[in-house]
Amino acid sequence: MKCSLSYSALNREYITMTYDNLDSQLINALLGDGRASLRSLGEELDVSVTTVSNHINDLEAKGVIEGYTPIIDYGELGYGVTAIMQLKVEGAALTEIVDRLKDQDQIVSVYEVTGDYDIIALGKFGDTDGMNAQIKELLADVDIRESNTSVVLNAEKENRQFELDVDEE
Repeated sequence: MKCSLSYSALNREYITMTYDNLDSQLINALLGDGRASLRSLGEELDVSVTTVSNHINDLEAKGVIEGYTPIIDYGELGYGVTAIMQLKVEGAALTEIVDRLKDQDQIVSVYEVTGDYDIIALGKFGDTDGMNAQIKELLADVDIRESNTSVVLNAEKENRQFELDVDEE
């Protein structure tokens, strides 16, 4: 059986492949400069401002781009202590503990994990006294069965995002 595609079907397939690549290129450009204008992005990627705008809107609607925010060096602002807290939690209380951690300002990341612990939380503190107070508050909760806290001595790589692979055409 012979199969043939019309020119328009082939063209749509080519456009789709190109636009998929464009999304990756657009994300990489935004990682380099999240404040870049639509015009400068269009010039860099050799597409129209409208195309850039449409693709950014689509990426935002799909949840690929969740927002635009500065990268803060908390150490420079006096939050020089980073703590990694591992928590074992009573199963029924997992959601409640995660929600409480997410609501605390100095907790910057919260993960539900597999393994020996149920939750890993990363916090930024001004000093070890602040960290200690936070940990004692957590341990007062009867649903937290065990904790293990590590203090980061040196952050070699932190809060970095990586560029997407772009197919060379």
